[in-house]
Amino acid sequence: MGTVVDDAAAAEFHAFFEAHYAELARLALLLTGEADAADDLAADALTALWHRWDRVRGADHPVAYARGVVANLARTRIRGAVRERRRIALFWAPRGGGDGYAVEDPDVSAVVDVQGALRRLPFRKRACVVLRHAFDLSERDTSLVLGISVGTVKSQTSRAMAELHRLLGHEGPAVRVQVAVAAQRTGGRR
Repeated sequence: MGTVVDDAAAAEFHAFFEAHYAELARLALLLTGEADAADDLAADALTALWHRWDRVRGADHPVAYARGVVANLARTRIRGAVRERRRIALFWAPRGGGDGYAVEDPDVSAVVDVQGALRRLPFRKRACVVLRHAFDLSERDTSLVLGISVGTVKSQTSRAMAELHRLLGHEGPAVRVQVAVAAQRTGGRR
């Protein structure tokens, strides 16, 4: 039987889990572009948080800490996937003209366009855009999540938005990112 402290910590963690799991899974989805991996990454992040719960619950910004764990896990997953693709490319000639990112029955064309453009950005730029525009985090909160300075967040976001503007055309990328995220939240219905 657990102690009173253990029961209180478990109840506190359970409340944190209920309040933030969906948000962390959505962050993982937007960072990786892989729906199948999003739940796994959020669960892995929350498992890691549970193992350090005494330290996490005492932090100034436990949600920012959780987002940082998800971002790091997503970065590790993306790097592993890139290494795997490179190894496969050494042994197999590319087949077809696609980019390897098949989208099954997209409901909203903006989602497809934005996801494709986001995939082309380096991880840090992608993370800055997603956290700033899809999650409406401040520059300071984004810097806390990613463990970088506010100035780096500003420059990476600015450069990423310029790149997205180039990739997506004349319609404002921030508007398209927000439309795409809204479509994902509602399952493709506007």
